[in-house]
Amino acid sequence: MNGTSVKLGTQLIYGLIVCVLMVSAPHAAHLPQWVSVLAATLLAWRGYLAYRGMPLPPRWLLLLITLGCVGALLLSFRTLFGREVGVTLTILLAALKLLELRAARDAAVLIFLCCFIIITNFFYSQSIATALLMFATLLAILTTWIHMHTATLPLRARMRIAGILLLQAIPLTLILFVLFPRVQGPLWGLPQDAYGSSGLDDKMSPGSLGKLSLSDAVAFRVTYNNGKPPQRNQMYWRGPVLPDFDGQTWTSGKGIARTKQPHLDNLGSPIDYTVTLEPHNKTWLFALEMPTQISIPAGMTYDFQVQQDANVTSRIRYSARSNLSFRANADEEPRQLQRALIIPRQLNPRAQQLAAEWRANLHDDNAVMQAALSYFSREPFHYTLEPPLLGLHAVDDFLFTTRKGFCEHYASSFVFLMRAAGIPARVVTGYQGGQYNSLGNYYIVRQSDAHAWAEVWLRGRGWVRVDPTAAVSPARVQSGLAAAIPAGESAGLPFLARTQSQWLINLRFNLDRLTFQWDQWVLGYNPERQFALLTRLGMEVITWQKMAYLLLGAVSLVVGLLALLMLRRLTRRDTDAVQAAWLKFCRKLARTGIVREAHEGPQDFAARAAKVRPQLAPAIADITAHYVKLRYGRQPDSDALNTLRRKIRAF
Repeated sequence: MNGTSVKLGTQLIYGLIVCVLMVSAPHAAHLPQWVSVLAATLLAWRGYLAYRGMPLPPRWLLLLITLGCVGALLLSFRTLFGREVGVTLTILLAALKLLELRAARDAAVLIFLCCFIIITNFFYSQSIATALLMFATLLAILTTWIHMHTATLPLRARMRIAGILLLQAIPLTLILFVLFPRVQGPLWGLPQDAYGSSGLDDKMSPGSLGKLSLSDAVAFRVTYNNGKPPQRNQMYWRGPVLPDFDGQTWTSGKGIARTKQPHLDNLGSPIDYTVTLEPHNKTWLFALEMPTQISIPAGMTYDFQVQQDANVTSRIRYSARSNLSFRANADEEPRQLQRALIIPRQLNPRAQQLAAEWRANLHDDNAVMQAALSYFSREPFHYTLEPPLLGLHAVDDFLFTTRKGFCEHYASSFVFLMRAAGIPARVVTGYQGGQYNSLGNYYIVRQSDAHAWAEVWLRGRGWVRVDPTAAVSPARVQSGLAAAIPAGESAGLPFLARTQSQWLINLRFNLDRLTFQWDQWVLGYNPERQFALLTRLGMEVITWQKMAYLLLGAVSLVVGLLALLMLRRLTRRDTDAVQAAWLKFCRKLARTGIVREAHEGPQDFAARAAKVRPQLAPAIADITAHYVKLRYGRQPDSDALNTLRRKIRAF
């Protein structure tokens, strides 16, 4: 095609605008607002120029707009590298390309650019909804591409051809998905900002977990292998441990080197389960307290955190074993215990005085711990998502003034009281509980299940979990967040998290089960699963040469079958209802010895047949006349077609 001789029609331009809009619209949620406004303005401008038949803007103006976009990107992102900048720049360039469409070559470039932007949508979401939306977008792009070559076809015909092309591509897509070597990590070695970061952090301050409670996003899903899950109030999913406190924020710190490995005495029966963890861009993995085994390469820190070397940047699945009854580091090192006693002595004098009174009256550490829990349950504390702001002496303000807080307030103040009383303690963050999906037989742990609790070290017992939130709001641990917060605050939760409609709950479970299967078998199709599949297919030794041969053979087979089907359609004469009736009539005459020649038209054939069989001449002439009228008339008549069929049956 000559790129300079083909005039671009208005319908083609409208189709290209729709393509750019469809590939760019999903990005509006995570790109700067000015980008969406500018892109929409450029698309509307191009549509107006096409509608009015006005000339395109001069190149110098487009160059100025392009330079302005680059400058705005520098001001917004402080860089021209990374996922966000790359996606933004590509979308703006696609919108600007519409304003310099002068030949079919430009339209082809824009179509290819739209196909590339489709991929960028999967950088942010790989859900089923995103895949379906991109499938519809690809259908629109193919329809526009077909229009560029066959502008005379109606829209429905172009969409039909595009749909057939997509259907023909499905077998090849499945083969490439199953057999093409799987690559771990991001596409093309994307920079660090290509990974999402969500969920728990390695620090905690008042309000940090409260923000997570408003998120309905899935943190991970759990399937219990033996079918006997623990009670909900025992589902503590251990995450970051925070031993250092500066008066406002608890952090993990750099840690103190240990001379021996952490020691765990298992006192109960183990529980086996499988976790499918969503990417959170941190190194830690989540397991029930306390984990003893894990199926993937990972280590356990001195404070029983399960961590791997690399950040979790993609969905991973691992099996684990935990013991709910245990004794952890009963012979803890003195340096670790000393670290767990440090508090800023210049802050929170009233809390320190209260702890000193408990210590003076109660000489047993366990008794002091119980006194603190009784204080929380006895005094008018309230569990709330909307705690008031705290001042410099945050613990004092919470314990004696506001008495309203979320789980991090209770865990933080409890650990401070224990340390002030001379009892080693630290904050542990993670998730508590989970929602059981009875339709899929697994548990869903969401970001709204984020929780903080305390650990105290007792002589002879080691580190013991204490959840002060349970002393104030037992419903939080036993039934979940929605059952614990006041009725007036439930409106802040996601709608599906607080609905009581069984129909909506079942719908939610069905959708999550579908998503879970998508995650397991599509997004979770990693090299290990690929090798396992190939092994089941009989490939005992898997090499890249064998995979290449298998891939080439499978693709060749599918392409060959598709080619045969297309050739069969090309060589087979298309017959409509009228032609089918006529051919039936010709077959009847052939059984009497009158065979129609390939070059004979209907009237010539009828004349020859009438000479051979004069007694059939009236019927032959009548049928032929009806056929010619229907075949070559302007508008086929269903009544006339039925008449033709009836006469042929009676012939």
